[in-house]
Amino acid sequence: MVTLGARTVSDHVALAEIELCGELMIAASAAIGERLSADRIDEVLDVQVDSERATVPRQGDRRG
Repeated sequence: MVTLGARTVSDHVALAEIELCGELMIAASAAIGERLSADRIDEVLDVQVDSERATVPRQGDRRG
């Protein structure tokens, strides 16, 4: 049973994820092309990629 007044760490994480999804939806609706580029997604999410330290392939990266 969940108490409605109780706040947990997951509440803050969920709210942050919802905010990021909203930012992506706004950017996608304003985009001229069919999809957002990986660079545009990084810009919207304020992600700074260090190419020397990147361990997870970015969207659209077909290397492997």
